[in-house]
Amino acid sequence: MIVQWSQWRAYGKLLDRFYPERQVTVTEADPRYITPAVKAMLRRKNRLMRAGRTDEASAMVIRVRKAITRHSTKWLRGIDVKKNAKDAWAKIREITRGTSGENRQPVSGITAQILNEHYASISTDVNYQPTQLKLTAASCDSFISEAHVFRLLDTLKSTATGLDGIPAWFLRLGAPIFAAPLARLSNQTIVEGTVPQQWKMACITPIPKVSRPTKPSEFRPISVTPSTVEVS
Repeated sequence: MIVQWSQWRAYGKLLDRFYPERQVTVTEADPRYITPAVKAMLRRKNRLMRAGRTDEASAMVIRVRKAITRHSTKWLRGIDVKKNAKDAWAKIREITRGTSGENRQPVSGITAQILNEHYASISTDVNYQPTQLKLTAASCDSFISEAHVFRLLDTLKSTATGLDGIPAWFLRLGAPIFAAPLARLSNQTIVEGTVPQQWKMACITPIPKVSRPTKPSEFRPISVTPSTVEVS
């Protein structure tokens, strides 16, 4: 069977129409397991979620997980954990955190105070007015029950500890004791229409957006709030 050049061109147009080429950029800031294929699937998963197609998005999540597992397994295959545990843990940290600890270098000229002032300036509203106490009573439907707080504490996910220093596992363990005071505190905020100042504070970890950051705006702030904020 001989295929003419015109037929090949027709096939090429069909491919371009139904399978168009897409450009996927992978930077140094991306973790090692983020390949172009994985990044393309993550973008498609996000589009499906925004379109409300949750079933297809869940299926895409499974594909992404399998692709990351295959890539990480292949990369760690040649490591002997028994003979060289230090290198094994270094590889694992590089996978989970996205960068190797050996390549991290302090950024000259950028201190914690400079970063604090930068994040404070971009997150502060100069026209902000403190909330006035409510003069009307809240409806009973707005109150949070002790049982509801207990269920939230009992199923609290493990997250990083915030400025209060209270880990999530401690809140889960003490859920029967903490449920009542947290419920009263939450209901008090509803009645007064104000939020405790401690709940507005977060521990910020700056993550570089580029390989060699030179200014505060080139750091991505990762905010960790107290675990009690998630419950309340």
